Amino acid sequence: MQRSAPNILITGTPGVGKSLMAHMLSDVSGMVWLDVSKLAVENKCLEEYDEVYQCRVLDEDKLLDGMEDLMKEGGKIVDYHGAEFFPERWFDIVFVLRTDNTILYDRLKERGYSGKKLEDNIDCEIFQTILEEAKASYREEIVHELTNNNKDQLVDNINRICQWLQQWKINNAQT
Repeated sequence: MQRSAPNILITGTPGVGKSLMAHMLSDVSGMVWLDVSKLAVENKCLEEYDEVYQCRVLDEDKLLDGMEDLMKEGGKIVDYHGAEFFPERWFDIVFVLRTDNTILYDRLKERGYSGKKLEDNIDCEIFQTILEEAKASYREEIVHELTNNNKDQLVDNINRICQWLQQWKINNAQT
């Protein structure tokens, strides 16, 4: 069954601007923003606490089971820092946000990141870990890298995604 609206994944290292972009895109497009971290809390998909990374561990299977019906409907913007565990069939396009390491470092420090958590997230961005995961998990032609260092780039990226949405609707118009 073909969806009447596409599903979009916005992913990237913590601090690159995924949530802000997803929120703004939802406002201008009318699509539903699914903040995976929030869904995990609301649907009790979190397990034990990881002392090293100072966060709870995600029960991916439980989360995916809970999201399945939502994703079938289409019209969803999924916002999460990981890409590899979502089913490929869920997404029509994947945007991997990237940010300059100096800017990212400042954003993460402002959020209170420190120690191994801060270092590992900066390394993740340096080594393009999320981008490589996305390319390995989805068809290469649907994975797009977007630089998101400032508000101007954020607006440009949202406009680019809106243009893609318009084209998707034209290409998938049911006759």
